[in-house]
Amino acid sequence: MAHHHHNKGHQQSSSENIKTAFFLNLFFTIVEFIGGIYTNSLAITSDAIHDLGDSISLGMAWYFQNLSNKKPTKTYSYGFKRFSLLGAIINSVILLVGSFFIIIEAIPRILNPEHADAKGMMWFAVLGIIVNGAAVLKLRKGTSINERVVSIHMLEDVLGWAAVLIASIIMQFWDIPILDPILSLLIASFILYNVFKNGRESIRIILQGAPVLISIDQVKAQVIKFNEVKSVHDCHLWTMDGEYNVLTMHLIVDETLSWKQTKLLKTSIRNLLYDKFHLEHITLELEISSEDCEYIDCV
Repeated sequence: MAHHHHNKGHQQSSSENIKTAFFLNLFFTIVEFIGGIYTNSLAITSDAIHDLGDSISLGMAWYFQNLSNKKPTKTYSYGFKRFSLLGAIINSVILLVGSFFIIIEAIPRILNPEHADAKGMMWFAVLGIIVNGAAVLKLRKGTSINERVVSIHMLEDVLGWAAVLIASIIMQFWDIPILDPILSLLIASFILYNVFKNGRESIRIILQGAPVLISIDQVKAQVIKFNEVKSVHDCHLWTMDGEYNVLTMHLIVDETLSWKQTKLLKTSIRNLLYDKFHLEHITLELEISSEDCEYIDCV
């Protein structure tokens, strides 16, 4: 048996919020590339590459937010949630190539600084803070995990534009053109850090590792608290996409339990594990104390 918890009340609003943030970000990414060339600012160009990655992430989040409503098929019995990993991999490749491009361009500019249009940078920074800030406010009203994660990502963009704004103001009063390539290197380093961080998480999901914030020992400890459960074995815990978590588990129970009592026990365990660990797909197999299980030596 499997237990599913659905929260359809907010799915439509979640999709609309992410859609709005996507179009805001995509529009501004195009503006940024034009602005980076116009102002001769490598910092703005590097942030444009960062925002291009954000646009892809938002587009994928929007697409998969809608796709997640689609029912599983015979081919994809767990549904389509893991398809989001494909978006993460594409996004990572684009950001990786873009970051190396920025680094290659920035090093010669540090050795031989070129003047950028500081005033133009300042106005683009103000626009960046407004557009990304609007996206953050839109997403923070949402309730889904998807929205919260994207909201934090957009907030990082606001902070990045704040750094560009400060640098552009400084460059208007002091002749320090080297600030622009230094800032672009910092942005590129930040992008690379996130690429490797997200890449490591994607590999963990592909290899069916346990969710980062959930310990299988903690799950076992909660289940064994039920008086009807004598022991637990053959536990398998993994995540489909970093958010939708799956658990299978064998429980040894007393043979005196009635069918009604076992059904109530399963329901109670599922509700507890969902509330405490956000485990959404739970399969429990009950065995009596005297029953031999070939998986008795499993995890």
